[in-house]
Amino acid sequence: MKKIGLIGGLSWVSTAAYYRLLNTMMNARLGGVHSAHLILESVDRQRYVDHVIRDKDEAAACEMILKTARAVEAGGAEFMVITCNDVHRFVPEIQPHLGIPFLHIAAATGAAIRAAGISTVALLGVRKTMEGTFYQDVLTTYGVDTIVPDAAERDFVDASIMEEMVKDKFLPETRDKYVALMRNLNTRGAGGIVLGCTEIPLLIAPGDIDIPAFSTTDLHCAAAIDMALGD
Repeated sequence: MKKIGLIGGLSWVSTAAYYRLLNTMMNARLGGVHSAHLILESVDRQRYVDHVIRDKDEAAACEMILKTARAVEAGGAEFMVITCNDVHRFVPEIQPHLGIPFLHIAAATGAAIRAAGISTVALLGVRKTMEGTFYQDVLTTYGVDTIVPDAAERDFVDASIMEEMVKDKFLPETRDKYVALMRNLNTRGAGGIVLGCTEIPLLIAPGDIDIPAFSTTDLHCAAAIDMALGD
């Protein structure tokens, strides 16, 4: 079993979900009382947010994640998992400085979308995920086209994550708005919805919507278990 390296804290809420899922999935695969062999370095989200939003200093944010990745590698990790979608935009810059690979969350998601036979998805996440190209570029390599919500919808999604979910607040009225948005995106051509923030799957349960919804948290964890076991 390979040692999984986790970069967490972005947020602690989804990081806890990763820890639970990785251990649950590993136990389901191996039985007995097996659990995942992993190391976690959890950062202070406020410092990261200050770099990105207050200071608009992407270089400082990237350097923070690189230092964290180096600490995880020094702890014996054999591959790297970032428990946050939007932080993956730094992977191309960070990877050359490490001796172990990243397991990219968009790659795990793209493989699942392709396997489901869906060619167009809508991407939900924080603003940098929805408005950037780093996620869409990876999905394109899997033959998947991406649409995003309009400006007002993006404002709502970003605010609900930043002001509620990362603080462990999951409100029924927010869930209802997400369901309505997802249905609207389906009518606009999305055959599936990428829950492209690792907090969103904690809000939206499988039974909440009858449109294929891809939980990036679950897919990332499943891919990490495969990689840890050499599958």
